[in-house]
Amino acid sequence: MSVLVENIPQHVAIIMDGNGRWATKRGLPRIEGHRRGVETVRTATLAARDLGVRMLTLYAFSIENWKRPQDEVGALMGLLEYYLKRELETFVRDRVRLRTIGRIEDLPAGVQKVLRMTTEETKHFNDYTLVLALNYGARTEMVDAARAYAAAVAAGHEKLNDSSWETFDRYLYTAGMPEPDLIIRTSGETRVSNFLLLQGAYAEYIFTPVLWPDFTKADLAAALAEYSRRERRFGLTSEQVKAAMDK
Repeated sequence: MSVLVENIPQHVAIIMDGNGRWATKRGLPRIEGHRRGVETVRTATLAARDLGVRMLTLYAFSIENWKRPQDEVGALMGLLEYYLKRELETFVRDRVRLRTIGRIEDLPAGVQKVLRMTTEETKHFNDYTLVLALNYGARTEMVDAARAYAAAVAAGHEKLNDSSWETFDRYLYTAGMPEPDLIIRTSGETRVSNFLLLQGAYAEYIFTPVLWPDFTKADLAAALAEYSRRERRFGLTSEQVKAAMDK
């Protein structure tokens, strides 16, 4: 699958969906689907970098996921801790920077510890970044950002009359990160599930029927190829976009 190099999205975000259905289709416990999904995380991380993507954000655990059965939540947290411990050496070797977005302080202590260690060990790398959205929800992010922004105004650090998107953006979990160019959702569902609602305002979306454990480098390349065929106008006309590109 060929991808036009100049049109490769620099920031790709993925809603990883379908682990449970993958397991159910095979008569396996749901946790087996999550275990297989962890392996796909490694595949996608390496594939995105190899294909020229500079930042990959994965929706790993949402605020709403706490409502799942407690044994499944506990297993997910255990898998997350296992994945991070296993991959730290690989991240350092391959110069992959790890970042997180979400209410990390509400995660189990063991997960928080390994997250802090991994982000600290990789914070100086700047060629490729993996972002894990953990205990994340876009509406919660907006509430937290609004609270922080209001506190900054009250303290005199910000001026309410000078507010703008560029100013407010600094209070989001994603402060300092580029907005996603492409958001992919696996498993055939066609909704965004409270993921990067503000940051993805002008992103391109691709919904694929492939269940996350079956998602391969070829599937990612196909999504990048589809992205490269689209025209991103950001409110402009096609003629304006072409004129800007010809300058």
